Parts: sequence; C-alpha cells; structure tokens
Amino acid sequence: MSHRKFEAPRHGNLGFLPKKRTKRHSGRVRSFPKDDDKSAAPHLTAFRGYKAGMTHVVRGVDRPGALMHKREVVDAVTVVETPPMVVVGVVGYVETPRGLRSLTTVFAEHLSDEFKRRCYKNWYKSKRKAYTKYAKKYTEDGGKDIDHELERMSKFCSVIRVVAHTQVKKVGLRVKKAHIMEIQVNGGADAKAKVDFAKSLFEKEVTVDSVFAKDENIDVIGVSKGRGYEGVTTRWGVTRLPRKTHRGLRKVACIGSWHPARVSSTVPRAGQNGYFHRTEINKKVYRIGKKGDNASCQTEADLTEKGVTPMGGFVKYGEVNEDWLMLKGATVGVKKRPLILRKCLNAPSSRRATEVIDIKFIDTSSKFGHGRFQTADEKAKFLGPLASKQK
Repeated sequence: MSHRKFEAPRHGNLGFLPKKRTKRHSGRVRSFPKDDDKSAAPHLTAFRGYKAGMTHVVRGVDRPGALMHKREVVDAVTVVETPPMVVVGVVGYVETPRGLRSLTTVFAEHLSDEFKRRCYKNWYKSKRKAYTKYAKKYTEDGGKDIDHELERMSKFCSVIRVVAHTQVKKVGLRVKKAHIMEIQVNGGADAKAKVDFAKSLFEKEVTVDSVFAKDENIDVIGVSKGRGYEGVTTRWGVTRLPRKTHRGLRKVACIGSWHPARVSSTVPRAGQNGYFHRTEINKKVYRIGKKGDNASCQTEADLTEKGVTPMGGFVKYGEVNEDWLMLKGATVGVKKRPLILRKCLNAPSSRRATEVIDIKFIDTSSKFGHGRFQTADEKAKFLGPLASKQK
C-alpha cells in the first residue's frame, strides 16, 4: 500500500462532470421558482437578454454596524440589453409520477417572421407556410377549437408556461432568428387564472421591468466562454511539477495505481475547457434602464445627462439602444451571448442581499483604452476647436 508525503484536497470540482461542450447554446431553465403563493397575481418568472459588456459604478454602503457603512465602494457591473419579448403561445403541463408531461399547446393567431424563421433551416428557400393552417383555427367555428384547448388546460394542468421569443432584430447582432423559450407563470388562485393571464399576453410585448425590479436578486443562466482543448494545469488547477521534470511539468505525475487497471474518472485529464452550461445565482439588479432615456445613468451626485453606452460603444458589442439591466459583478459568457434571467430559486435574506443600492456614479468612459472622458460634450470642451472639424 503506497502512501503520500503530504495531505492535500483534490483539485477541481467533480460536480460539473462531464466537462464537455453544451448542446444548449443559448441556455436552458432546468427549474423555475416554486409556485406556492396563491394570493399573488399571476406573473412571469424569467426573461432573456443579450450581454453587452461591463463597466463600474461608485455606490454608497448602507449596512449599519459594518466597517464600510456610509462609505463609498466601487463595484464592477454587467450591462445586459433586454429588448421586449413577445408572447406567442401557452403550454400546459400535468404532473405524473415521472415528472411533468405537456398536455397541450396553444399558439397565437399572428406570429412574426422572427419566430417563424426559427422553424426553418433555410428560410430563403422555404415556402414559409409555417402555422398558416393553424391560424385558420381562430376563424373556423368562431375559434371553438382554440377555446376547447384552453379549457382543457385550465381543467387538467397544474403548471402553465408561456412561449415567448426575443425581438433580436432590435439588437444589432446580425441575427434574424428569434430566441424562443418557455417562461413559467407563477401566482394566481388556480390554473384558469394563469391561462387567462397567458392568453391576455398573446402577441403583446413584455418589458423587463414588468418581470424584475431594482434591488432584486436574480439568477443568470448561460454558456461560458469557450477556451478549446486545454491541459490539466489550466483545466483542473493541478500543481506544476518541479522544474527538472522529464517530458514536461504541466502534468499529473501519477494517473492511478496499477490495479484497477484503468484510469479513474476522478483523475484530472486534458480536454475541453469552457463553453459549458452554467447557472449563477443571486445577482443583484443595480438599475433598470428604459429605451430612449438619454439620462438613464444620471444620479443625484452626478447630474451629467448620459446613457449607458460608453464612449465609442461597448467593445465587441456596440451601442445599447433598447431597455437594459445592470447586474452586480460579472456574468457567464462572451459579449452578444444570449442570457436567461430568472427569478431566484432561494431568495437570500442576508443584509447584503436586501440592501437598497444607492448609486453615486456610473462610468461611461471609453472601454477601448484609458478612457478620460465620460461624454462626447466633455471631450469637445476639453480639446477645444479641432482643425478636422473646421473644414
């Protein structure tokens, strides 16, 4: 029986195995918050946005007794662009011993081309006939078939989810296919109240401020940045071997005993790193901005009229022209990546989580270099009349 000279915890978490590229390229909600408050009005529990980039804010701390109370701190924040989503359908699920089973789905009468494009591999060569026969159900027999399906849903289903899609054309991503997702409806006295709420949203826009509020904690679901095939030191964080090691030192020295005569799944190995599906919990919403608000980053301490887009735009993204959400810290994924924002499963109750955020300053200087100016007006004032502008 061999022994080791020093004890040490293992490197890397086995909870995330297998470390392979995800098949869910735009994220997937595996579980929604519990629907246990029947007195609450029916409401949606998730939303989708697109990661624009990061900046930093200065805020005051309001935690009596804490060392930083009534002092200022600088926080890194992520800006997520969230154009309004459109509800195009409703799905009803019944509970079975083996989990949820979908009973029926009802779609809206008019569906946008963005939604229909997602149904085709090649939109340009297709006949574009998706849902044309389905739409006739609304006119035949006064929509009796549609009403019958909604009644079945109200009678038998215990979980109601709406089918909603993003308006990706409003974001400058050169993408024409909408991202479609199911969003669970929570609240309401019974299933009928949920179904009526879902039907009332058909073909209507849902804004992010109707789902989330400032100072709320939310979960972010997405796909991490892909880093390709990498070795054990980077992928698992194992210790490098001594300098004089033969045949390389960024390795695992012993990958297991003679017997059992195979490599255990718990041994760090080289392979794919990144592009994994991940859920980050309890991200605090610092601010919600509206489309067309040119003073959305104005604060009581900084009266400069400015929007959230920094000088020169967000790097590798551009300008934010739609509604947006500001979240504390970093979020998973690269710029432009679709993210799912979900109400948190376990609402934290600590003082830090329930603190009301008072933002003093939001940085909008250029993210390309050492940004000196917050706005174009400030830059023009500092530089004075330029020869290039005098022509």
